[in-house]
Amino acid sequence: MKVFRFSLLERLPPAWRRPLAVIGGAVGALWLVIAVACPLIAPHDPLAQDLPRLAGPGTAYWFGTDELGRDVLSRVLYGARVSIPLALLLVAMSLLIGGVLGACAGFFGRWIDETVMRIADLVFAFPTVILAMVVAAALGASLENAVLAVLVVAWPSYARVTRGLVVGLRTREFVLSGRLLGFSAWHSLRVDILPNVLGPLLVLATLDIGTATLLLSGLSFLGLGAKPPTAEWGAMVAAGTQQFDMWWIGVFPGLAILTVVLAFNFLGDALRDALDPVTARTLGAEKERVG
Repeated sequence: MKVFRFSLLERLPPAWRRPLAVIGGAVGALWLVIAVACPLIAPHDPLAQDLPRLAGPGTAYWFGTDELGRDVLSRVLYGARVSIPLALLLVAMSLLIGGVLGACAGFFGRWIDETVMRIADLVFAFPTVILAMVVAAALGASLENAVLAVLVVAWPSYARVTRGLVVGLRTREFVLSGRLLGFSAWHSLRVDILPNVLGPLLVLATLDIGTATLLLSGLSFLGLGAKPPTAEWGAMVAAGTQQFDMWWIGVFPGLAILTVVLAFNFLGDALRDALDPVTARTLGAEKERVG
């Protein structure tokens, strides 16, 4: 008799059942839950300075305390409320701005294409971190300006990818047929082209969430982002560099950054495999052989 198993994992597509995809999804979901529910699960006020100073990790304080008597665990949990939402907002804005500009450049061409691509080339001419540092320093050190600085260096990659995809699609038969039927350019972009470019852009956006988290933390580490006493991972790692003997001050927020970056990289890889027809067929064939 055939046994039917109805576990949640078995109902997922093959690409999402791979070990790294499962780990990435679990860790990413855990951090999202922490970002929402940290006031309920944090053992102490992240800004309160009423605990013993520089207490090591133990049963009383799992991640220890910092030089001001603040609980490191609570600050790491509250740091998720800063880093993760800002990274998601940053990627969404980069996707929107870069996607719109790239789609217009690829579809209309001519001077629009030249203008957008030359601006993108100008941004690509500088190292990403260095340019973000220059923009953040010019705007002034703050978390909001750090987001704007990373946005300046992030949108060209979406514009270039979108432009390349649109250039390859605008001469396809289904797009030309719609134009001959009287569809406007914006209608063709929205109905015929957008569904075909959305998949690769979503993969790029998922991978960029980790990159955005790392860049924002890097700017805060350099003093160009979050300011004290804000609980932000990059600033906490910077504080840990001032207390090398007290390793827990910088190690635990550093591990938080590491897990978020790896989780969204794993999710991006799984999403790419799920949206790639060749990979999806390969994984499906492997599943049938195993079954």
